[in-house]
Amino acid sequence: MHTTLIVLHLLIVLALIGVVLLQRSEGGALGIGGGGGGGFMSNRGTANVLTRATALLATGFFLTSLLLSILAGWRPAGPTLINPNAPTTINPQGPSILDQLQKNQPKGPQVPQSK
Repeated sequence: MHTTLIVLHLLIVLALIGVVLLQRSEGGALGIGGGGGGGFMSNRGTANVLTRATALLATGFFLTSLLLSILAGWRPAGPTLINPNAPTTINPQGPSILDQLQKNQPKGPQVPQSK
């Protein structure tokens, strides 16, 4: 479910970027784009379709963003800096990663041997 929602979210993002880039510039932004004569983007009907598509894709973007944030909140919470005694799903009786790393490190300074 989570992976499917992420893929859907990314597809909506890519479509939204494409639709926004297809729209005709209304000028003002550094004097580039949108100038000159016709082209296939000069119809009012096309502008209305692109405007509606942008609104629908933006709505989809916000909905999938909200669903992803809700799903992220449902995951089991482990210990945090605020609550270090929270139960963990990782083996609580076994040694921690820090204990394992300290056990594997050599004791004392290492002096290189000369030949």
